[in-house]
Amino acid sequence: MRYFLAVAEHLHFGQAADRLHVAQSALSTQIAGLETDLGVRLLNRAKRSAVTLTDAGRRFEIEARSALQQMNRAERIGRLLGRGELGHIDIAYVASAALSGYLAAALRSFRSVRPDVSVRLTTMDTPRQLSAIADGSVDIGFVRPRPAYPSGIATHIVHRDRLMIAMAHDHPLALCETVKPSRLLAETFVIPDFQEAAGLTEDLARLGEIAGGAIVPAMSVGDFVTALSLAEAGYGVVLIPSSYSRLNLGRIAYRDIEDFDEEVSLAVAWRTADATPAARALLDILSAGRQIRAADEE
Repeated sequence: MRYFLAVAEHLHFGQAADRLHVAQSALSTQIAGLETDLGVRLLNRAKRSAVTLTDAGRRFEIEARSALQQMNRAERIGRLLGRGELGHIDIAYVASAALSGYLAAALRSFRSVRPDVSVRLTTMDTPRQLSAIADGSVDIGFVRPRPAYPSGIATHIVHRDRLMIAMAHDHPLALCETVKPSRLLAETFVIPDFQEAAGLTEDLARLGEIAGGAIVPAMSVGDFVTALSLAEAGYGVVLIPSSYSRLNLGRIAYRDIEDFDEEVSLAVAWRTADATPAARALLDILSAGRQIRAADEE
């Protein structure tokens, strides 16, 4: 079709061959083969007169030009997809990835260099994320680190949250700028009982060691928001990632704990075998850390 369109534009085999950088005989052979394949004559050829298009040739020129433009567009899109400059990414995340501001900062950096890649976000706990990444329904996940991961999944720590104590604004400990661990021994702790919060049991044990006694969770709930609601109502205190302080839920006070520097980490997870070009582009940005800072770090 490219050869035919060149001849149709110049109406001269020699000029078309020069433009295409091919021999005139090869060009003639290609056009003759095209006419044979189509079963119709496209060009009027005469030794002593100019080349002209037949009626069929004029109609075919319109369709061929449109088809070639579409083919060129498809080729351009394919190259963009291959470079990760176009496409789609399915991203899952634990709630604190959004609350910390890290997720938004990461996507802002990604959008600045890959503006034509669309993104779909889904909140999901860590175990479900790992399953979804493994079966291909999620490309990138922001998860709480685990001691071990399913085969074919890799992770990288991208952000850390310090742990704080949350309580009702009128709780006696809210009068302190920072809370001494020993003063927490008498408190009732509310802790979410779900997989994302699995490491908090160990954090409470370490807090107890610093405080000089045992801290045992007294109330178990389904999520951090429920835990904060109970804390606001005066039922207890919550050991919680600092990112949740951005929620501004009701009349809650957040305080740091003296001599307690435990943190919870956030990791990005992905499939090692078949990450899409767009996913790899995002992973490159996350690994390079291109000015990605959560809001509570700014």
